[in-house]
Amino acid sequence: MSLFWKDSVVDAADPATESFVAHRNLLFTVAYEMLGSAADAEDVLQETWLRWSGVDLTEVRDQRAYLVRITTRQAINRMRTMSRRKESYVGPWLPEPLLTSPDVAQEVELAESVSMALMLVLETLAPTERAVFVLREVFDVGYEEIAAAVGKTPAAVRQIAHRARRHVEARRPREVVPAKVTRAALDSFHGALVTGDLQALLDVLAPDVVLLGDGGGIKQAARRPVLGADKVARFLLGGIGKHGVAFSGTPTLVNGAPGLIITVGGEVEGVLACHVEGDRIAGLYFVRNPEKLTRIGEETPLSLR
Repeated sequence: MSLFWKDSVVDAADPATESFVAHRNLLFTVAYEMLGSAADAEDVLQETWLRWSGVDLTEVRDQRAYLVRITTRQAINRMRTMSRRKESYVGPWLPEPLLTSPDVAQEVELAESVSMALMLVLETLAPTERAVFVLREVFDVGYEEIAAAVGKTPAAVRQIAHRARRHVEARRPREVVPAKVTRAALDSFHGALVTGDLQALLDVLAPDVVLLGDGGGIKQAARRPVLGADKVARFLLGGIGKHGVAFSGTPTLVNGAPGLIITVGGEVEGVLACHVEGDRIAGLYFVRNPEKLTRIGEETPLSLR
């Protein structure tokens, strides 16, 4: 049996390939949480495979750890390249949304780690800090293994992990509500949008709600965050009013939490994710950049193991 890997064909019966395929979902999740981009995560996996295929497996004690190490190194290199791209990005940069399975939503730790709200917090970390935080806090990798992956001493990694943890804790969402609460808030939000009911929309939005739109300079989106319930509500209703009954939202799971695929006239306009605090929406993340919507046709498998 053979597998296609972009422009290459690899033998699925080969021991290196078997090991890589067995850990592929884990490696993709590691890369995605470090990068926030599925496209870049896939490129990192290809680079990981190219390096892994040349390794003498008889010299590898722990294949999973070795693969994570390669993936981490490649992801750190890619993060530095991405930081230069983001400097010229038009408007807010949001993580690439992934459609995820109910299994991801039920695995609370995984769902929180890939949530739009937390992924945006991770964007505020330096590349090595982000890698250390993700490996330690999300995947529970030991300090010595992380040190080998990032090229630091275990003592230095402990300091980086402490600093990154403190940074994230100060900025991460204050609470994680059950998916059913998020779905109820999102259903109310959707109903208010469809009917154009300003008061109903204000009732479901937190007073200090923040709306971030990512059009990437390709699609129209707010160039700056929209702050406050009244401004967000009027901004949304003003935009949807142009489309009337042609507007609709299809419920789905986005990055482990309830979200909407927004369509106008049957054409996909974007993916909407949200963060709920209490029973109100405190954060709205609307990705319209078509380059970030290439994976919404099917679920992306994610794994912590």
